[in-house]
Amino acid sequence: MKAIPALLVVFLLATATAVPGFATEDSPTRTRSFWIHWNSTPVTDDMLAAEAKKRDYVLLNAWEASFVPKLKAANPAITVLVYKDMSSTRSYACRDGRDESVLPAGIGFCYADRQRPDWFLKGPDGQRLEYSGYPGHWQMDIGDPKYQQEWAENVVAATKGVFDGVLIDNALWSCDAYHPGTCPAKYRDNAAFQSAYASFLANTRSTFTAAGLKTVANMTNARLHEGGWNAYMANLDGGWDEWWLSFSDTEQLPDYAEGWRRQVQQIADNEAAGKITLVQPHFSKTAERPFRYALASYYMAASTTKSAIAEIEKMDGYGDPSPWHTEYDWNLGAPSGPYSSVGTNVYRRDFACGTVVVNANPTASGPVTLPLGGDYIDELGAQVSSVSLPGTSGSILRKPCPEAARPR
Repeated sequence: MKAIPALLVVFLLATATAVPGFATEDSPTRTRSFWIHWNSTPVTDDMLAAEAKKRDYVLLNAWEASFVPKLKAANPAITVLVYKDMSSTRSYACRDGRDESVLPAGIGFCYADRQRPDWFLKGPDGQRLEYSGYPGHWQMDIGDPKYQQEWAENVVAATKGVFDGVLIDNALWSCDAYHPGTCPAKYRDNAAFQSAYASFLANTRSTFTAAGLKTVANMTNARLHEGGWNAYMANLDGGWDEWWLSFSDTEQLPDYAEGWRRQVQQIADNEAAGKITLVQPHFSKTAERPFRYALASYYMAASTTKSAIAEIEKMDGYGDPSPWHTEYDWNLGAPSGPYSSVGTNVYRRDFACGTVVVNANPTASGPVTLPLGGDYIDELGAQVSSVSLPGTSGSILRKPCPEAARPR
């Protein structure tokens, strides 16, 4: 993407172009968030209660089932999902020839090694495929109908009556994922690989719905494959994008076909279908620009109780809860409609009690100044009638809330 020169742009609200396909909602809009606790860091009862009251979703390991009643006691409406990997079995969970009683996957390594060695995917050299960077993760044949059935039955048996659903990790897109340059001999290109994953989700769907369990899959990198998000989502209750818009304090996705617009569309498509969307940008606790870019972009599509956002500072840093920002407690009221294009890669969405603006041009591009058509309160508490935003930045602005739009 080529950087654009610095601009001073005057936008007329009357000429804003609406972007179709985004749901609107009559209820007030607030930020919803989640907490992923997969690193087995210490947790107190007070922490569980405090986070349950703030979060809409909590994602736990299978061996943390004792946390669920405590979370539910503090917030009966919270949704608690258990981690299960669809793509691998874990040899580290096989000790002295026996699988542990509680597993991070749906199939035990010891069991598969002895009774179903055909379920291990192999490379062209005939050797089993182990995840690069993740020792003890062995890739399984997710396209095998018997693997699909047994995986789903095992997960339901371990989950039903305890958790609300399953976070299905590693709904992969590339046949050489986790072993760059080497595809499984059985699935030699991405088309065959993705077809196998789609069949897994389709063939396990009825098992989970019959058990009353939600399924939310890790759909990272769906943006790189046109139609990929919705193809997998057809047989899921939700999707999680682990790398959403911001990859660090300085690396944010601008607007292009596989960038900003496609990741925001993930939320929009799921909102329209009544499905869950969890989005996770990456940046440090003190990084304001990527935070506001991500939150304002989230609000471009989020309207209902289904979508949630939570940042992470370090890859796989799933321990203590992510920060709770002051902006999360703001209530923007009902959205006036879908977001609108108000300039080249610049977008705005109005609410009864505020507005959000995003400049999705490349980071190095100059600032765009947008008159707001009225007075608003910015993130620092100052009254403003315009905002000036450099590339990959955003703003969440408030205004006096009409009585009818205030929270009940």
